[in-house]
Amino acid sequence: MKFWLLVTLILISIWAKPVVADDTNTQTNTSGSNTNITGGYESTSTTTNNNDGQTNTTTSTTTNSTTSNGAGIPPPSANSPSYSSMSQDVCSMGVSGSVSTGLFGVSGGKHFIDENCERIKLAKVLQDFGMKVASVAVLCQDKRVHAAMQSAGTPCPFEGKIGPEAQAMWDKYPELRPDYEEWKYKNEIMSEVDGRIAENKRIEAEKAAVEAAKKAEEVALKKAEEQEKLDEEVNNILIVVDTVPVNIHE
Repeated sequence: MKFWLLVTLILISIWAKPVVADDTNTQTNTSGSNTNITGGYESTSTTTNNNDGQTNTTTSTTTNSTTSNGAGIPPPSANSPSYSSMSQDVCSMGVSGSVSTGLFGVSGGKHFIDENCERIKLAKVLQDFGMKVASVAVLCQDKRVHAAMQSAGTPCPFEGKIGPEAQAMWDKYPELRPDYEEWKYKNEIMSEVDGRIAENKRIEAEKAAVEAAKKAEEVALKKAEEQEKLDEEVNNILIVVDTVPVNIHE
């Protein structure tokens, strides 16, 4: 009996399904995203017991699956280039900037010329050379200086002319003024204000004329009444004189 039981156990151990382990490990890298450890671990075991003619079968299955996804890594930030005048006596200014997004970054820069700074330097050099009119003419290229010179009663030079002669030329060719738009706008405002003042004066003059005419009419009417009264008194006197008897002594 023991012999057959031993043979049965040996046959069962041969026929029994061995433990199976399936291990899969894959890694995928697409457009900046990492996917690592995709797969599972599976273990299955079966045990069969035969005791006293009864067969008991037990099956156990264990599955372990793990997935890990790496987040997208953004590109490095774009850095603005550095701009400087390198300590030179120049009228320029460096401007730079950068923009970064989740996909790409852009940066750039440029030098800009400061014309006002150049104008001041040129005027100073001309002044040092004794060219005063030319120095003022350079500054007058700025519309603010041109307007200030006119407001001060010292108009900017015009083709070699200064003073009143230059002012007459600027009045003749106002389109050549650097502050032409501002000058035109100012003249429109002044014309509008002068028009309102002239209209008010006209209305006041009409009112004064009406009042004067009315007053003259009243004076004339009063004089007519006085004259009529005087004429009436004279007539009364004449009537009295006519009624008085006249004695003539020869």
